[in-house]
Amino acid sequence: MSFNSTESYVVSEELKLAVEAAITLERPLLIKGEPGTGKTMLAQELADSLGAPLIQWHIKSTTKAQQGLYEYDAVSRLRDSQLGDDKVKDIANYIVPGKMWQAFDSDVRPVLLIDEIDKADIEFPNDLLLELDKMEFFVYETQQTVKAKIRPIVIITSNNEKDLPDAFLRRCFFHYIQFPDAQQMQDIVEVHYPNIKPKLLEQALLRFFEMRNLQGLKKKPSTSELLDWLKLLLAQDISSEVLRDKQHDQSIMPLYGALLKNEQDMSLFEKIAFLARRQQ
Repeated sequence: MSFNSTESYVVSEELKLAVEAAITLERPLLIKGEPGTGKTMLAQELADSLGAPLIQWHIKSTTKAQQGLYEYDAVSRLRDSQLGDDKVKDIANYIVPGKMWQAFDSDVRPVLLIDEIDKADIEFPNDLLLELDKMEFFVYETQQTVKAKIRPIVIITSNNEKDLPDAFLRRCFFHYIQFPDAQQMQDIVEVHYPNIKPKLLEQALLRFFEMRNLQGLKKKPSTSELLDWLKLLLAQDISSEVLRDKQHDQSIMPLYGALLKNEQDMSLFEKIAFLARRQQ
């Protein structure tokens, strides 16, 4: 299997090899990287390139591992029993398959995305060790074993908010998406905005990486935020001269609210911009 860049997603050689290695080893691919570097989009693009169904399990702080397998809807069964519904006699009517069950039950090899696994409780990854390893689980209410018809391709993303257990990490193939350099970022931008003027792109990337290199930023701007910023620049028809001219009346960097996401970083950036102007 070969996974390559698409019309909407640029794949580095390292990421391509990681995807292919995880599939060959039949292990989950654990992807880490800064927010906005395309971790979640990877699963969608991989599914599209393979013509495979994508099953997405987005993890929240309250998500439990059991929900990915199945849930027993006791409330509905109680209500139906009060109404005299005959289907209460079969408990299987109240077993709701989770995302992993859906992936295991697929007739064609699916891509299963477990997105932002580090948002859940620290025990969450450990609770999925057997299921991810053996690709099966037991349903106690119906006394049945659910086995994967075809082993799914599992993509797991993490924003590094908390450390994952060693036992879980041993079962994964790991890849960290490095933040794109200037040339890679240019390739990414040109995929999304193929008609962007070269001079505007050149100046925008220059100012973007200058901002990322500022010491003291709480949250550095990401790829997705750069794309949002460029969309605004194009919509406002802002020229490359405006970005190049640090003395421009509007600001040192127009529409920079698309890049910075908290008041601390905006205050720092404005202070540095003010000092830079005074020195000129």
